[in-house]
Amino acid sequence: MEYVEGKGVRRCACRRQSSQSGLITAARIPRRYENCHFNTFRPTNSSQEKAFKFASRLAMDYPAVDRGLLLMGTVGVGKTHLAVSILKGLTERGFTCLFYEFGTLLKEIQNSYNPVSKTSELTVLAPVFNSEVLVLDELGASKPTDWVRDTMAHVINTRYNDRKLTVFTTNYLDRSGDSRDETLQDRIGIRLRSRLFEMSKTLVMSGEDYRRTYDRPLEAASS
Repeated sequence: MEYVEGKGVRRCACRRQSSQSGLITAARIPRRYENCHFNTFRPTNSSQEKAFKFASRLAMDYPAVDRGLLLMGTVGVGKTHLAVSILKGLTERGFTCLFYEFGTLLKEIQNSYNPVSKTSELTVLAPVFNSEVLVLDELGASKPTDWVRDTMAHVINTRYNDRKLTVFTTNYLDRSGDSRDETLQDRIGIRLRSRLFEMSKTLVMSGEDYRRTYDRPLEAASS
């Protein structure tokens, strides 16, 4: 603790930093996203700029917000970057947050049915239900079996009923230029898509895949 003249006693900076570090660790953000912050996001078009402004405002205004966020778009346009930035901004303010790639969550739930794993479904899902803010990355990526849809409904409806903020990302759009491409509704079902309209603001991000900037011929890289 430290004494601040005219303001009394407060937690010292080292205690606050330790608390924030613990919240970041508990958020389970993959190491590949350790450099994702609002100050490292570089919008390249109006859709990315709009998503950036909404996400940063959400992180500043929480918990005085009505809905979460659903970021749609093709791969590599910055959806996960912004979602992770929201979590980091909120952990810095002391809120409990959690990151899960949806396929990983499903795998962990499936593994909980194996007695050898020494885990239970409740052990896996309790943090997902209880976290103040949850990011579900790549919603709809897993094959839409009945079990997958039931599990999605269980997670999403529980957080909806408990009024917990959820941020989703997905590579599937509501409409496709090619009739052969699946939509988000195809992947998660009409009822869950309707629920997401109610519990989150939908923003579509467009642009080129930024990861392609790393895919350069060796000749070019050495020139």
